[in-house]
Amino acid sequence: MQDSHYPARYWHRIGDGRLQCDLCPRDCKLHEGQRGACFVRARHADQMVLTTYGRSSGFCIDPIEKKPLNHFYPGSSVLSFGTAGCNLACKFCQNWDISKSRDMDRLLDQAAPEAIANAARQHACKSVAFTYNDPVIFAEYAMDVADACHTHGIQTVAVTAGYLHAPARRDFFAKIDATNVDLKAFSDDFYFKLTGSHLQPVLDTLVYLRRETEVWVEITTLLIPGQNDSDAEISALCQWVFNELGAEVPMHFSAFRPAYRMPDVPATPPATLVRARAIALQTGLQHVYTGNVHNIDGDTTFCPRCAVPLIVRDWYLIKQYRLDAAGCCPDCGAPLAGRFATQAGHFGRQRIPITIAA
Repeated sequence: MQDSHYPARYWHRIGDGRLQCDLCPRDCKLHEGQRGACFVRARHADQMVLTTYGRSSGFCIDPIEKKPLNHFYPGSSVLSFGTAGCNLACKFCQNWDISKSRDMDRLLDQAAPEAIANAARQHACKSVAFTYNDPVIFAEYAMDVADACHTHGIQTVAVTAGYLHAPARRDFFAKIDATNVDLKAFSDDFYFKLTGSHLQPVLDTLVYLRRETEVWVEITTLLIPGQNDSDAEISALCQWVFNELGAEVPMHFSAFRPAYRMPDVPATPPATLVRARAIALQTGLQHVYTGNVHNIDGDTTFCPRCAVPLIVRDWYLIKQYRLDAAGCCPDCGAPLAGRFATQAGHFGRQRIPITIAA
């Protein structure tokens, strides 16, 4: 299988003849035949191309809570897919076999944007998610899929590290209805040493999303023992979210599993997530969740005013859904931030791989 050579956006020619990619802050500068750090954006025939347009590492129908998004049509199903490559170099990557892949033949599933939208409609999915690897590196493909989805009334979701320049950020998120942004730590030293990137562009993306768009935003932080799990760092991160983004932004803390280039770091104890959740709540954040561990309190959505349970989850299964037609608490009338249907979906814990005809 040969790489596709779809014309890419976001680049310019510099004085020494190289082409500079302007998609993300890596600013890769390429001679003919070279690829960027993400590996999927390359210089070919004297232009920048995207080599993974229309090609995926696989399609799967998931619960929306798995993205994780707890305030975006709870209980609904989402058609998920990714491609290959990544513009970060996380030593702790949990999807390293996809995001760090240099093997384009992994991308066995080919699908045009309209085919993906049709598949989502046929499988009664509320949304399509760009996930598994970071969708900003296949922005042209993702944006075309988003356009096709919106034609059919299907929502779009981006699971991303938020590491991209302002022009691409504006274009990309104009096509997105909801996003979960990985805020990997609250230290530039962590970002530089463990991801090969920097913190500030991610903070800029989050501020942009909250202040200048209608995109629904939730945040995930993967807590790694000894790296970003101190009380001081968690507190500083939560205080920034509270001050800059608002108390109603849902925060997810998830557990690290030994992987990729950090196989000897122990897994995150569940108690660490519970502690982080307590710090976040004390800071004033209203909706704080513990991911990938079994914790009913950490899965439950509570009313921000009277604290009664409004959405009770057991893993990805909705056990109770108490919102009125306006998306408010039926007891005190407080509005719940997010996007909600009158009734919860019932997709549950399923994970259904599917094939899409190209």
